[in-house]
Amino acid sequence: MPALAIDSALKTKCPGSALGLLIARVNTIETPSALLEEMKSAESQILQLREPRALLECSKILATRSGYKALGKDPARYRGSAEALLRRILSGKSLPQINSVVDVINLVSVESRFPIGLYDLAYVNGSILFRAGLAGETYKGIGKYDLNLEGLPVFCDEMGPHGSPTSDSERTMVTSATRHVAAILVSFGGPDDLQSALDRMSALLQKYADARDIRFEIIS
Repeated sequence: MPALAIDSALKTKCPGSALGLLIARVNTIETPSALLEEMKSAESQILQLREPRALLECSKILATRSGYKALGKDPARYRGSAEALLRRILSGKSLPQINSVVDVINLVSVESRFPIGLYDLAYVNGSILFRAGLAGETYKGIGKYDLNLEGLPVFCDEMGPHGSPTSDSERTMVTSATRHVAAILVSFGGPDDLQSALDRMSALLQKYADARDIRFEIIS
């Protein structure tokens, strides 16, 4: 299990920062129809709310925005992934359909309102540190151009930044060949509800990706 820590400088600026870590062995397969139905159900529940857009002002989304501001990043330009997924649903688009593991993580992110990083541990080198990106740091985001990481909360291993609550990197992304993953839930409002989100993720990964050797940790 890779060591995971929160940088002291980030913790000073964002005292409510906390992380929920799940490690598991998985079988990454094409998204099963039953999981697609769960994703559609989650979308429908959101759109059928009396005021769906009020979700964008929930405490977890607001805490993420505040964390970005504290680190010097504009949360209107660089959104946490949970907010980005919610906005996608509110605009009338469905959740992305990638593979069984990625889709479970996106579903849990939408349900919990926590941004979640997902990494293929075959490509993570050494311990992982959650810190603010430095001037000049970039990486190629998944399906995106190079992401300016300065001031963005990022996950770094011994080779440098490889993920963030906004967009993860191509270097450690989960593909059909992935068999060992780390999923990291990010909270800027304290550790409350992280365990319930980890439990939900564990259940879904066992159901849809044959997850085993599952381990949890909460860092705050």
